[in-house]
Amino acid sequence: MPKRDDITSVLVIGSGPIVIGQACEFDYSGTQACRVLREEGVRVILVNSNPATIMTDPDFADATYIEPITPAVIETIIAKEKPDAILPTLGGQTALNAAMALHEQGILEKY
Repeated sequence: MPKRDDITSVLVIGSGPIVIGQACEFDYSGTQACRVLREEGVRVILVNSNPATIMTDPDFADATYIEPITPAVIETIIAKEKPDAILPTLGGQTALNAAMALHEQGILEKY
């Protein structure tokens, strides 16, 4: 798949706190995705409410926000950082729900 030159920054939405039986696999896959995106020259902006996750290590993102994963918080980050794309699929149901709410509220269209 060819690299898209129009995407220079990506907002990665993490999974939040690890719950038994859920989210640790998202932490691993999210960390690997952040690493690869940065290797490809993409600016990675990460939001995750779990400060204990490896994803929040400064080596994996150019900007890290340890904030609640809510549409309001994510909108504030989008307004400030102006990412070219959003990657919620690495954050499990929490991130997917937040991304769907952003879409339904018209926030993605706004920015």
